[in-house]
Amino acid sequence: MIHNDVLRSVRYMLALNEQKMVEIFKLANFAAKPWEITAFMKKEEEDGFIHCPDIVMGNFLNGLIYFKRGKDESRPAPEVTIPVTNNTVLKKLRVAFELKDTDMHDIFASVGFPISKPELSAFFRAEGSKNFRDCEDQYLRNFLKGLTMRVRK
Repeated sequence: MIHNDVLRSVRYMLALNEQKMVEIFKLANFAAKPWEITAFMKKEEEDGFIHCPDIVMGNFLNGLIYFKRGKDESRPAPEVTIPVTNNTVLKKLRVAFELKDTDMHDIFASVGFPISKPELSAFFRAEGSKNFRDCEDQYLRNFLKGLTMRVRK
C-alpha cells in the first residue's frame, strides 16, 4: 500500500484533523506542516497530491505510538527504519493499539478475511528468517478496515 492510503485510513479511524496530525508528528520530533498533511491526504489524481516518503511515514507511526500509549522521556525515540514496508506498518499499529495476537485475528475475521496463526506470526518475523512473509497489500488493507471498525464503534 502507498503510505498516503495508510495516513488517510488512520486519520479517518481516529477522526484526526491536520493540527492533531502535526502534533502526532511532533511527538516523534518531526516537523510536518498542515499544508503537507493536506497534500498527503489527497488522492493521486487530485491536484496538489504529494507522495508520502518513507521517512515521513516512519515518523508518523512512531508519533502514533506515543499518541496512543504515551511518551517516556527517559527513553530515546526509536529510529525510523527505511524502507517502511507493510510489515513495518502492521507492527507499529500493533504496538500503538496494544493488540495481542487474538485481537489481530479478531480484526481480520471481522472483515471476512481470517488468517491462520502461522500466517500472522510470519509477518512479525525478522526479514531473512525462513518463516518470514511479506505482508501484501490486501492483508494491510483488510487489517486497517477491521481496525477502523473496532476503533470507531
